[in-house]
Amino acid sequence: MRLDQRLIDAAIELLDLRWPVAEYAVAAAAYLDNGEILTSVGLDNINAAATLCAETGNICRAYTLNRPITATVCVGRGGDGRIGFLAPCGICQERLALWGPGVQAAVADPGRECGWGVRTLDELNPVYWATQFTNGDWPSLAEHR
Repeated sequence: MRLDQRLIDAAIELLDLRWPVAEYAVAAAAYLDNGEILTSVGLDNINAAATLCAETGNICRAYTLNRPITATVCVGRGGDGRIGFLAPCGICQERLALWGPGVQAAVADPGRECGWGVRTLDELNPVYWATQFTNGDWPSLAEHR
């Protein structure tokens, strides 16, 4: 499945459901290869070292189900109440790399009316470090196990 407005809406719906009045909040949604949508939120904790990105729940669930993620979005609401789009952080890019360079991610694109665009992991990370160990190709899922 390709990243589309339906996936964006799923993340925003969870954001509004989980944190209807929070000044700052994030939520994520991901497509599996079969079209199923997973949603998750970040684990917030008073000990910052114990927190997790919003995408982590989706990544762990997809891995548990043995289904590849094909697209992901993370949305956040800032203090002004507007919804923003967060590209996967470096750690989540590494986690998503399990499913290869073609995984799509929503990124902020203020030049577009919708406010978001799409980039693949390869576009977000064109010199992925692990290709040094696989003859220039992205590692396959088998090599990550």
